Amino acid sequence: MDGRIILVGKAAAGKDFLRKTLEGLGFKYAVSYTTRPPRSGEVNGKDYIFISEDESSRMVDSGEFYEYVTFNGWLYGTTNEQFHRDDIFIMTPKGLSHVNDQDRIQSFVIFLDIEDEVRKKRLLERDMPGDTIDRRMEADANDFRDYKDFDLRIYNPDFTKEDIIKMLDFMGITSEKEQEV
Repeated sequence: MDGRIILVGKAAAGKDFLRKTLEGLGFKYAVSYTTRPPRSGEVNGKDYIFISEDESSRMVDSGEFYEYVTFNGWLYGTTNEQFHRDDIFIMTPKGLSHVNDQDRIQSFVIFLDIEDEVRKKRLLERDMPGDTIDRRMEADANDFRDYKDFDLRIYNPDFTKEDIIKMLDFMGITSEKEQEV
């Protein structure tokens, strides 16, 4: 694939489902770095790369991050190496604002804009150490206020793998794996 796919969405909007589906189609996901404590079942290096505050400070100071944000007191970021190597990224609107103009042109941003009631139900089922549903909903409302920097908006909370494949075909996007067949 030329360029990259950047997924943006509020908590529990379906970013991980979309990301995992794209990975299954041969796209390479850039696992974000974070200082957030792992949730139950999360695997270091697969879900996130969990780092200490000291390590994150060192990485910021040495310019290793292409983009990073602090959310709820925790750092989330993508390294320069990842950004220029991988295909799929999950970012916040603030993180996306750090993407330079040339790289933004070469990126396709998908905004998962799922209604709050569906997201609340999903958040109730999620282990969120150090966080609450109300705080997360409020933070998302602030982060996404007037958000418009996307190429495609998904409203359907029940989108399927088949929907994603149709979307990719419509956009003319193929993975490396698909191109080799």
